[in-house]
Amino acid sequence: MKILVLSDSHGNLANMLRAVEAEAPDLIVHLGDCWRDGEKLHALFPGTPFEQVPGNCDFRPAEPAERLLFWEDKRVLICHGHTYGVKQTMLNAGYAAEEQSLDLFLFGHTHRPMVDRRGKTWFLNPGSIGDYARPCYGVVVLKDGRLDARTVLLA
Repeated sequence: MKILVLSDSHGNLANMLRAVEAEAPDLIVHLGDCWRDGEKLHALFPGTPFEQVPGNCDFRPAEPAERLLFWEDKRVLICHGHTYGVKQTMLNAGYAAEEQSLDLFLFGHTHRPMVDRRGKTWFLNPGSIGDYARPCYGVVVLKDGRLDARTVLLA
Protein backbone atom coordinates (compact mmCIF):
# COMPACT_ATOMS: atom_id res chain seq x y z
CA MET A 1 0.00 0.00 0.00
CA LYS A 2 1.31 3.42 -0.97
CA ILE A 3 0.14 6.42 1.06
CA LEU A 4 0.55 10.03 -0.09
CA VAL A 5 0.88 12.40 2.87
CA LEU A 6 0.12 16.08 2.32
CA SER A 7 0.09 19.01 4.71
CA ASP A 8 -0.09 22.78 4.74
CA SER A 9 -1.54 23.16 1.26
CA HIS A 10 -2.78 26.71 1.97
CA GLY A 11 -4.83 26.93 -1.22
CA ASN A 12 -2.31 25.37 -3.60
CA LEU A 13 -4.49 22.67 -5.14
CA ALA A 14 -2.28 22.52 -8.26
CA ASN A 15 0.68 21.16 -6.27
CA MET A 16 -1.55 18.59 -4.60
CA LEU A 17 -2.78 17.40 -8.00
CA ARG A 18 0.79 17.07 -9.25
CA ALA A 19 1.75 14.97 -6.22
CA VAL A 20 -1.21 12.63 -6.70
CA GLU A 21 -0.42 12.23 -10.38
CA ALA A 22 3.26 11.59 -9.65
CA GLU A 23 2.64 8.95 -6.97
CA ALA A 24 -0.67 7.25 -7.91
CA PRO A 25 -1.33 6.44 -4.22
CA ASP A 26 -3.66 3.84 -2.70
CA LEU A 27 -4.57 6.32 0.05
CA ILE A 28 -4.25 10.08 0.52
CA VAL A 29 -3.79 11.72 3.93
CA HIS A 30 -4.14 15.50 4.38
CA LEU A 31 -2.81 16.84 7.69
CA GLY A 32 -4.53 20.21 7.69
CA ASP A 33 -4.15 23.82 6.75
CA CYS A 34 -6.46 24.03 4.45
CA TRP A 35 -9.38 21.63 5.05
CA ARG A 36 -11.19 22.78 1.91
CA ASP A 37 -8.17 21.86 -0.21
CA GLY A 38 -8.50 18.33 1.07
CA GLU A 39 -12.19 18.24 0.23
CA LYS A 40 -11.51 19.53 -3.30
CA LEU A 41 -8.74 16.98 -3.85
CA HIS A 42 -10.92 14.14 -2.64
CA ALA A 43 -13.70 15.25 -5.01
CA LEU A 44 -11.22 15.02 -7.90
CA PHE A 45 -10.11 11.51 -6.86
CA PRO A 46 -13.25 9.98 -5.32
CA GLY A 47 -12.01 6.43 -5.92
CA THR A 48 -8.93 6.94 -3.75
CA PRO A 49 -9.51 6.51 -0.01
CA PHE A 50 -8.91 9.77 1.83
CA GLU A 51 -8.26 10.76 5.47
CA GLN A 52 -7.78 14.22 6.92
CA VAL A 53 -7.53 16.23 10.12
CA PRO A 54 -7.85 20.00 10.59
CA GLY A 55 -4.88 22.29 11.11
CA ASN A 56 -4.47 25.38 13.24
CA CYS A 57 -5.74 27.56 10.35
CA ASP A 58 -8.88 25.45 9.89
CA PHE A 59 -11.90 26.32 11.96
CA ARG A 60 -13.37 22.85 12.39
CA PRO A 61 -14.35 22.49 16.06
CA ALA A 62 -16.54 19.45 15.31
CA GLU A 63 -13.61 17.54 13.78
CA PRO A 64 -11.09 15.71 15.97
CA ALA A 65 -7.64 17.31 16.03
CA GLU A 66 -6.08 13.86 15.67
CA ARG A 67 -7.11 10.41 14.59
CA LEU A 68 -5.73 6.97 15.29
CA LEU A 69 -5.79 4.81 12.17
CA PHE A 70 -5.00 1.16 11.71
CA TRP A 71 -3.23 0.10 8.54
CA GLU A 72 -3.04 -3.68 8.69
CA ASP A 73 -1.44 -4.22 12.12
CA LYS A 74 0.18 -0.76 12.24
CA ARG A 75 -0.99 2.00 14.60
CA VAL A 76 -0.85 5.39 12.88
CA LEU A 77 -1.62 8.76 14.44
CA ILE A 78 -2.47 11.61 12.08
CA CYS A 79 -2.54 15.20 13.35
CA HIS A 80 -1.52 18.66 12.24
CA GLY A 81 1.06 18.87 15.00
CA HIS A 82 0.19 22.21 16.62
CA THR A 83 -1.49 20.48 19.58
CA TYR A 84 1.81 18.72 20.30
CA GLY A 85 3.93 21.88 20.02
CA VAL A 86 6.06 20.42 17.22
CA LYS A 87 7.47 23.84 16.27
CA GLN A 88 9.23 23.97 19.64
CA THR A 89 10.05 20.33 20.41
CA MET A 90 9.30 16.75 19.44
CA LEU A 91 9.18 15.69 23.07
CA ASN A 92 5.37 15.59 23.37
CA ALA A 93 5.06 13.75 20.06
CA GLY A 94 7.60 11.21 21.29
CA TYR A 95 5.67 10.70 24.53
CA ALA A 96 2.42 10.23 22.58
CA ALA A 97 4.08 7.70 20.29
CA GLU A 98 5.35 5.72 23.24
CA GLU A 99 2.12 5.93 25.25
CA GLN A 100 -0.02 4.86 22.28
CA SER A 101 2.46 2.29 20.96
CA LEU A 102 2.50 3.99 17.56
CA ASP A 103 4.21 2.65 14.50
CA LEU A 104 3.84 5.94 12.63
CA PHE A 105 3.26 9.53 13.75
CA LEU A 106 2.22 11.84 10.88
CA PHE A 107 2.21 15.60 11.43
CA GLY A 108 2.72 18.88 9.60
CA HIS A 109 2.56 22.49 10.87
CA THR A 110 6.28 23.36 10.70
CA HIS A 111 6.45 23.43 6.88
CA ARG A 112 9.79 21.59 7.23
CA PRO A 113 10.02 18.04 5.86
CA MET A 114 11.35 15.48 8.30
CA VAL A 115 11.67 11.71 8.52
CA ASP A 116 12.97 10.10 11.67
CA ARG A 117 12.71 6.74 13.36
CA ARG A 118 12.84 6.52 17.12
CA GLY A 119 12.56 3.00 18.46
CA LYS A 120 9.74 1.33 16.56
CA THR A 121 8.05 4.62 15.61
CA TRP A 122 8.46 6.48 12.34
CA PHE A 123 7.90 10.25 12.52
CA LEU A 124 7.03 11.93 9.24
CA ASN A 125 6.41 15.58 8.50
CA PRO A 126 5.79 15.92 4.75
CA GLY A 127 6.63 19.62 4.71
CA SER A 128 4.36 22.06 2.93
CA ILE A 129 2.80 21.03 -0.38
CA GLY A 130 1.52 24.60 -0.63
CA ASP A 131 4.98 26.17 -0.60
CA TYR A 132 5.63 27.90 -3.91
CA ALA A 133 9.44 27.74 -3.67
CA ARG A 134 10.05 24.22 -2.28
CA PRO A 135 6.81 22.19 -2.17
CA CYS A 136 7.21 18.83 -0.45
CA TYR A 137 5.10 15.81 0.34
CA GLY A 138 5.53 12.48 2.07
CA VAL A 139 5.21 8.90 0.91
CA VAL A 140 4.66 5.96 3.21
CA VAL A 141 4.84 2.42 1.89
CA LEU A 142 3.44 -0.50 3.83
CA LYS A 143 4.58 -3.76 2.29
CA ASP A 144 5.00 -7.23 3.78
CA GLY A 145 4.24 -5.84 7.24
CA ARG A 146 7.00 -3.22 7.07
CA LEU A 147 6.72 0.56 6.95
CA ASP A 148 8.99 2.85 5.01
CA ALA A 149 8.70 6.63 4.92
CA ARG A 150 10.30 9.37 2.86
CA THR A 151 9.80 12.97 1.82
CA VAL A 152 9.78 14.13 -1.78
CA LEU A 153 10.50 17.55 -3.23
CA LEU A 154 7.86 18.22 -5.88
CA ALA A 155 9.68 18.68 -9.16
